[in-house]
Amino acid sequence: MLQMKNVSKVYRTDTVETHALREFSLTVEEGEFVSVTGPSGSGKTTFLNIAGLLEELTGGSYELDGRDISKLNDKERSRVRNEKIGFIFQSFNLIPELNIFDNVDVPLRYRRFDAAERKKRIVDSLEMVGLASRLQHMPAQLSGGQQQRVAIARALAGEPRFLLADEPTGNLDSNMADSVMQLLADINSTGTTIIMVTHELTLADRARRNIFVRDGRVSDSAGNLQLAAAS
Repeated sequence: MLQMKNVSKVYRTDTVETHALREFSLTVEEGEFVSVTGPSGSGKTTFLNIAGLLEELTGGSYELDGRDISKLNDKERSRVRNEKIGFIFQSFNLIPELNIFDNVDVPLRYRRFDAAERKKRIVDSLEMVGLASRLQHMPAQLSGGQQQRVAIARALAGEPRFLLADEPTGNLDSNMADSVMQLLADINSTGTTIIMVTHELTLADRARRNIFVRDGRVSDSAGNLQLAAAS
């Protein structure tokens, strides 16, 4: 479903050239739950931004459902991102002035679903995360774990091809983190592909496959460099 081959990402200024990814190769099959771990500065966030079409790669190729993403223009990238990728952020990114129903509704409006279709998707996704009774609550009326569940519902409502989770439990205590991880596992069990970036190895172990990143490359857990076979 997702295939990166020899991806590089270089950030340049007038005096400095920083290689965030180097010959980064990874294949994720449909239905997988993959965690991506590594030390600070290893390239995890850059990988996530490229996978989510938030940044362009410098070299190599990135295919999603057999389509070469690197060749798309900005408008086409935005369309693919909106239709195929669901984002779950550490900071929830809920709009405090909107109730839970309207927060989940925001990305659906961009896709121009009619009101009936949007309502069905919103209610179904909030029911999936156990918050169907909180439609009219404001974010400030919910716990951190509940707010993250709303963020997950918002990502699910668009029926994406895969979820990108960036430190999804980073702002939660251990009990709430465990609850969110169980929810992600349950969602994955229904067939949704999940790619999760985390620095918590105990959480990474709950995924079905763990990718370790060091110095912008895919490595094994011992840190010995090995390029992931992408064929």
